[in-house]
Amino acid sequence: MNYPETKLPPLRMFVGFLAVLLLCSTVGAAADRPNILIILADDLGYGDLSSYGGKDIRTPNVDGIGARGMRFENFYANCPVCSPTRASLLSGRYPAMAGVPGVIRTHATNNWGYLRQDARLLPGLLKKAGYHTAIVGKWHLGLMEENHPLSRGFDFFHGFLGDMMDDYYKHRRHNINYMRKGRETIDPGGHATDLFSDWAVDYILSRKEKKEPFCLYLAYNAPHTPIQPPKEWVEKITKRQPGISGKRAKLVALIEHMDHGIGKVLDALEKTGQAENTLVIFTSDNGGQVNVGANNGPLKAGKGTVYEGGIKVPALASWPGRIAPGSNCKRVSLTMDILPTLLEALSVTSDEPFDGVSFLSELRGKKRAEAKREIYFIRREGGTAYGGKTIEALRWGNWKLLQNSPFQPLELYNLEADPLEATNLAGKERGVFRDLSARLRRELQRYGTVPWQKP
Repeated sequence: MNYPETKLPPLRMFVGFLAVLLLCSTVGAAADRPNILIILADDLGYGDLSSYGGKDIRTPNVDGIGARGMRFENFYANCPVCSPTRASLLSGRYPAMAGVPGVIRTHATNNWGYLRQDARLLPGLLKKAGYHTAIVGKWHLGLMEENHPLSRGFDFFHGFLGDMMDDYYKHRRHNINYMRKGRETIDPGGHATDLFSDWAVDYILSRKEKKEPFCLYLAYNAPHTPIQPPKEWVEKITKRQPGISGKRAKLVALIEHMDHGIGKVLDALEKTGQAENTLVIFTSDNGGQVNVGANNGPLKAGKGTVYEGGIKVPALASWPGRIAPGSNCKRVSLTMDILPTLLEALSVTSDEPFDGVSFLSELRGKKRAEAKREIYFIRREGGTAYGGKTIEALRWGNWKLLQNSPFQPLELYNLEADPLEATNLAGKERGVFRDLSARLRRELQRYGTVPWQKP
């Protein structure tokens, strides 16, 4: 092929060539350091997205994450309740190994966790790759200064320091205001879901011209109780779904209202030109609460239990150019796997003793052979139903051993043959039962090495 003779002087040609090389290297560096958006819903059931089979619900914005990327078929929260799963997300550890085997609460007499001080969390680890880190929304990992988000590595915090809100508009828990911007107590007006969505948008807009990539952890209170959606959203649901129960209509409205807010956040990424270089991960901290109308699909039970309905949750991820649109992942993954995945994607090394395992290969469409993995779930709780004891489960291949009450016998299920956990095989499969029981006891002994109360 004959190329036309250039009229550029040799020096100008050389400078132009260097400029192209510099541009390519900058683009490559940006692609290697995507922005990260982690969205965590609170108590969202496995069947409470339209992309997960919900027939009476419309969640186009969350569903769109999976349509543009990947839908996980076998994703599990690390615990059937709030705080422990959040600790696993930020630490890459089992909840008990992060010092949070149960719910962290405002009253010391009913508090079952203390985030260990020597754990290096997600924001601190991402700083090694030059990230600015932010959390907007619900924290729920401690009220004391040493466990404030800014004390645990985040650069920015705008949200709710406590656990659940007693009212989505008043933002109080036991009459105490836990709304913060940084360390400043604030008292904004409006529905908490709208506030968190708007604050996330504000943060994304603020990062538009910044050179350093960001990681935003957006943690909603919705659809946790109280089931308190804006009235106009309930009216929209009841008009669209004649015959829907009042209880279900309110929960659907609360979820769709959250989906609308997530849409605003995703739109902000598009409008600022950051969407093409942002890895988005969406999931829930545990299964849906059945007695308020949650839909966990065909799964057994719900929030608070170690049956499938309490721990199996929806999860979706998108990353333009890296995750194939419309793909799906059948591998069993957990909340604690997210942090190792992010670090591998960024080529960040760490000597932290993670329990989680990266699923980056699966995101990129590569199946990888892996050894059979022991997966544990634990919840410590008070009250007469638990008495400060634990419930737990172990999944080993297709087998699942569980004790859903500290006062009831262990149960054994084969999830491949019996995904709905209908037939207890504890009396029939004694060899498997003894093997898994021994494994579970060893894991509980390991958990005992980490204190879960403040010294």
